[in-house]
Amino acid sequence: MPKKYVLVSYDISDDKRWRKVYKTMKGYGEHIQYSVFLCQLSELQEAKLKAALEDIVHHQDDQVMFVHIGPVNDIQLDKRISTVGRDYIPLDLKNLIF
Repeated sequence: MPKKYVLVSYDISDDKRWRKVYKTMKGYGEHIQYSVFLCQLSELQEAKLKAALEDIVHHQDDQVMFVHIGPVNDIQLDKRISTVGRDYIPLDLKNLIF
């Protein structure tokens, strides 16, 4: 199943729920800013992540946003991301050992 880059950003109004969302997100992608993760997800993985988050967030007060960047392929991600301030330095996710 092909994977795509998905930028996940969240605005959680309660610290306890924020920590739960953060811990959930750590299993799915690279933490790149305070409440932002960059993920490589298949459709099934995205559905599982959304289901896990459904049980955590308060639907009236919180928001988790998924932004599809494009397919995971040979085009380097750092060519797709531009910054103002510090440079974005991607992790080599293929060589991480958990």
